[in-house]
Amino acid sequence: MSSTASAFTFIPLGAIIQEFQVAGQNIVLGFPTQEQYIEYNTPHFGATIGRVANRIKDAVIHNLNGRDYTFAKNNGPNSLHGGVNGWGKRIFDGPHTVKHNGKEALLFKYLSKDGEEGYPGTVELRVWYTASKEDIDGPAPKTVLSLEYEVEFVGDECEETVINLTNHSYFNIANAPTVTGTKAQLFTQSYLPLDSTGIPIGNIEAFPREVTAPFDVGPFEPHIDDVFVMESDPEKIPLDTRGQSLKLLAQFSHATTRMHLEVHSTEPAFQFYTGKYIDVPAVEGAPARVEGAGFCVEPSRFVNAANVPKWRSMCVLKRGEIFGCRNVYKAWKD
Repeated sequence: MSSTASAFTFIPLGAIIQEFQVAGQNIVLGFPTQEQYIEYNTPHFGATIGRVANRIKDAVIHNLNGRDYTFAKNNGPNSLHGGVNGWGKRIFDGPHTVKHNGKEALLFKYLSKDGEEGYPGTVELRVWYTASKEDIDGPAPKTVLSLEYEVEFVGDECEETVINLTNHSYFNIANAPTVTGTKAQLFTQSYLPLDSTGIPIGNIEAFPREVTAPFDVGPFEPHIDDVFVMESDPEKIPLDTRGQSLKLLAQFSHATTRMHLEVHSTEPAFQFYTGKYIDVPAVEGAPARVEGAGFCVEPSRFVNAANVPKWRSMCVLKRGEIFGCRNVYKAWKD
């Protein structure tokens, strides 16, 4: 059920990143088998998240195709990560070995039909994973995974739908049950203040603690689960960001393991989550995962963008249009 490209392993369920090996260490959380993901993956380890990543306020998108669409409330009053059975829980077609942008890549595809989880319009999702190396002649070669997403509105059932994609990998570079000893640094101080249910209240402000200088990420403090902003002007955010330059969102290091990780993306925002609610029992071949077992950097559009008029254009996909984005992970041991 799995396919390996270089240091990486993927599975068809959710086009999940199952392994990311660096110097003999797997730096992403996961399970040995696809069946275990189906049964136990409540934290969304490694999954492709859609049709809409993160939260939709009150589980309603207003004024799409001239009407309101309601979805399952699976996160308090809100809809989270595409619904009860979002794309991270669907079986993709693939992996297929293909040439993409002149390089060998693995392609996963998924056809999401009109009405799935309440979303209008039939769309096809394509995910390309490309593995490479950087600085191969230097003292610390980098292992690189490039992720490219493309969503095409292929149906004719309606005029528009909504898309927001991310990958939900949890990283642990500490080689330990929790991320204790990890240093983090974000490359923006801007964020979207949230209400008590995790929905942005509509303005961009400075995050209340310093995050652009290196800080410790521990298993218990600080608890961060917030939307950080790389592009503050919504009108500059195209539906397909692949033509934009990659931006360094965050970097991490660990003094004991000497591991390093960088997360780059063309996306205008990212959720940084320090794993407060991880609670997964031990299964055959994998230990229990607890609070602070990993952290997430989830590149995406602004949360609940479809319901905010000035943000809406970044996520509403019209018939015949294409949504796109790119993420890149770079990891190494010095």
